[in-house]
Amino acid sequence: MPESGKIIKFIQETFTQQGFSKAIVSVSGGIDSATSLLLAVKALGKDNVYSLQLPYKKHQSMALSDLAIEPAGIPKNQRLVINIGRAADKLAIKLNAKKDKVRLGNILARVRMICLFDLAKKLGVLVVGTENKSEKMLGYFTRFGDEASDLEPIVHLYKTEVIKLAKELGVPAAIIKAAPTAGLWPGQTDEAELGMTYAEIDARLRQGKIKPTFKLNTPYHL
Repeated sequence: MPESGKIIKFIQETFTQQGFSKAIVSVSGGIDSATSLLLAVKALGKDNVYSLQLPYKKHQSMALSDLAIEPAGIPKNQRLVINIGRAADKLAIKLNAKKDKVRLGNILARVRMICLFDLAKKLGVLVVGTENKSEKMLGYFTRFGDEASDLEPIVHLYKTEVIKLAKELGVPAAIIKAAPTAGLWPGQTDEAELGMTYAEIDARLRQGKIKPTFKLNTPYHL
């Protein structure tokens, strides 16, 4: 069975076991969320999946996010958008974190998590995560932010493996070619922060040359 088939079966079995039929996916426009979204649609059907876009003011373009959602065929009334600008800024000002880009970035990730799980509760759905193995092992995520989910369909795949799977699923080329970024501040890219390309990172992780920071502890993953 191809990797996509295994993941689709995993998603279907997990939803059945937990008594749910619908999902919500936060779609940033990156390759991970685009891949998770398409896998969820293939597993559950487009009518059973909600997409959620959570831009921060106007600095974060939703062009790639829109591009990721289009091929999934999700009904327009299930394409949700919440601009987190005002809420995140008020919290950052209250915490005196507005000028600290790392703290502000973490606040954005956690505000997004609040929106995502509140909507999941309202809609009676499960949150499908978007973490890959490379980021998880490096601890390259915001705890209780972008790593929060009910199940993780691609967390067993290194970033380079996600890229391969994305191509097989038909994720738009513009998304696949885009520099990986969490979109936490203008110009931020994963590889610039990490100091290596994902190809280099994955090779070193496989060879045991980089010690994992975190173990895979999501409740449901392959």
